[in-house]
Amino acid sequence: MRTPAKRSRAVYAALLVATVLLGLGSRRYGDALPPFVARYVGDALWATMVMWLHALAWPRATTARLALGALAIAYAVELSQLYRAPLIDAMRASRVGALVLGQGFLWSDLVCYAAGVAIGVIVDIAASGTRAAGT
Repeated sequence: MRTPAKRSRAVYAALLVATVLLGLGSRRYGDALPPFVARYVGDALWATMVMWLHALAWPRATTARLALGALAIAYAVELSQLYRAPLIDAMRASRVGALVLGQGFLWSDLVCYAAGVAIGVIVDIAASGTRAAGT
C-alpha cells in the first residue's frame, strides 16, 4: 500500500517565495553572477517554482507526479512560444507576461527546466521524507 507524501503547505509556500525571489534576483542582478549562471538559472528556478505550485495544490501527490506535472507545464509553456498571435504577443510584452510566458523558444530552456525540476525533486525528497516513486 502506498503511503502519501507528508508535505507541509507552509514549507512549500516558503520554498515558493524563496524560489521566486532567487529567480527575480538572478534576472535583476545577473551582471554580478557568472555568465553561465546568469543565463540559465532563472529558467531552472522557474520550473522549480512550478513544482512548488504543484506541491501546494496537491500535497499528497508523489514526487514523481509533481515532477512530471511541472515538467509538462514548463515544456508546454516553452513550446507555446513558437506560436505567434497579436494577443499573446501583447501579453508577453508586459513584464509579468514575459516572466510567466517567456519571450521566445530556446532549446536550452528545455534543459534548464529539466535541471530545475531535478533540483525540485531532490529538495522535495529531503523536505517531505518521501522517495521519488512516492512509496
